Amino acid sequence: MTEHVIRDADADVIVVGAGPSGSTTAYYLAQAGLNVLLLEKSRFPRDKVCGDGLTPRAVKALIAMGVDVSPEAGWLQNKGLRVIGGGLRLEMPWPELNSFPGYGLVRPRSSLDETMARRAQAAGAKVVEGATVTGPVLDDNGVITGVRAREGSGRDVSSERIYSAPVVVAADGNSSRLAVAMGLAKRDDRPMGVAVRTYYTSPRHDDDYLESWLDLWDEDRLLPGYGWIFGMGDGTSNVGLGLLNTSDAFGKTDYRELLRRWLKSMPEEWGYVEENRTEPIRGAALPMGFNRTPHYYRGLLLAGDAAGMVNPFNGEGIAYAMESGEILARTIAQAMARPTRAERERVLRTYPVQLQQSYGGYYTLGRLFVELIGRPKLMRYATAHGMSRPTLMRFALKLLANLTDPTGGDASDRLINGLTRIAPVPR
Repeated sequence: MTEHVIRDADADVIVVGAGPSGSTTAYYLAQAGLNVLLLEKSRFPRDKVCGDGLTPRAVKALIAMGVDVSPEAGWLQNKGLRVIGGGLRLEMPWPELNSFPGYGLVRPRSSLDETMARRAQAAGAKVVEGATVTGPVLDDNGVITGVRAREGSGRDVSSERIYSAPVVVAADGNSSRLAVAMGLAKRDDRPMGVAVRTYYTSPRHDDDYLESWLDLWDEDRLLPGYGWIFGMGDGTSNVGLGLLNTSDAFGKTDYRELLRRWLKSMPEEWGYVEENRTEPIRGAALPMGFNRTPHYYRGLLLAGDAAGMVNPFNGEGIAYAMESGEILARTIAQAMARPTRAERERVLRTYPVQLQQSYGGYYTLGRLFVELIGRPKLMRYATAHGMSRPTLMRFALKLLANLTDPTGGDASDRLINGLTRIAPVPR
């Protein structure tokens, strides 16, 4: 192939987007000694639509980055998941595993994302806030060699400038303007979800369990999704719901009004009423199960929501954003140590393979799960009969949260790991 070299590059790697995937990628790249430019369109602190709840899988990734996750540093720990459905209520502690900590966390995205970006910055990455990437810069072979970015906002908008680097990472979220500009559209054969959430002042703000409601009704229709209530520890609760596109109601439902109707069924003393709402009801898409591929294309690598990394089983995105960011950074660091572009290219092309090895079988199971719960009768049966069987629900918790020990472990770990290994890997 034709060798292309970027002279007078601004960085070894440009990372677009300082969410969990982008900041994690930049952190590990900087730790490896590379010159990293992290471009973020907003200025911190900035908010993102999220449940703000972190499973032990995400906690592990934060600890690996050296983030102080203690209560003294502003993190609210939780013991596990409380599930409500079929007229029953079940509290399940996070499983005791060698591979993951036995607790989850809650932290507003406005402070979580800034904390991670500052970790990347402390490791040596250059963070540019208020830089909106407007498109890619391509060489004569159609390979990305940089990005165009507009800095500032409002009257403070400066002239557009070009940043150059041999490697560019799109970590710019679900809509991923950069990936779309490179011709990478979302896949219709992958699951998609939508979530809406807001905050209420509530006496339940210091709940030490994440709470999930399985019975999500729209009048007489049982919807494929769940509602959540996560105490924030600051006097408020994050309250929201998520729905999947396997329902006929997907795209035809007023999700904000559905949230309001659902909350009317809550006890009045919990405080989830309009006069206690502290933020607007906001919504966001949940790109699931690799809904944008390929993950490496003409010099561009995708991570996090831009790569459709959300877990189809439970809608969790932060853990997979961070994990894919670390996998990507390790791959890029190895590639940049190769002496020729052709050798670097061979290494970069292993990134999608590594993602498939890490998540491919599990996401295949997740897509099957999404299809099954899209059938109202089956969903109603599973809720009614599963909730009365704590052993089965503990197995479901491990499966849905992807929390198993890869070697050893108990019978449920071995079963889940076995199913993941034999499930066909998607293309």
